[in-house]
Amino acid sequence: MTEAAPALDGRRFEDVAVGEALPSVAYPLTVYRLVMAAGANRDFNSIHHNTEYAQRTGAPEMYANTQFLLTAWERCVRDWMGLAGTVRAIRGFRMRSFNVVGDTMHVRAEVKDTRIEDGRGVVEIAIRCENSTGVTVGPGVVEVVLPRREEEDR
Repeated sequence: MTEAAPALDGRRFEDVAVGEALPSVAYPLTVYRLVMAAGANRDFNSIHHNTEYAQRTGAPEMYANTQFLLTAWERCVRDWMGLAGTVRAIRGFRMRSFNVVGDTMHVRAEVKDTRIEDGRGVVEIAIRCENSTGVTVGPGVVEVVLPRREEEDR
């Protein structure tokens, strides 16, 4: 008989409560951060690294791109749930206003719902980005699957 592999670190479904706030994550939006993010995901559109160009398109300043914003949502959720969880869906991701250089963007989230679905622990997390102007992305939902304790006992 072989011993079961140890579970990956992270939250378990049974430890989650509806209404629980996830730790927020703050992102000071510097020129360096926006340039590095745009380069890392190969989004070389000048609106993400050139103030004058961004302003000519109607934006107040250069601003964060879609991939950066999506990964900010994932980091907030991943920091909370750990490696044992799986992101299953992202819904309601909608950019409402710009996240511009010089501002600080905060990702805020809370547990909206929990349920057992086909024996799996599913958690819906309400999430959004905010800056000094208010909500900039979302509100949306990140749906995750977390391991259940009974799975570990098998």
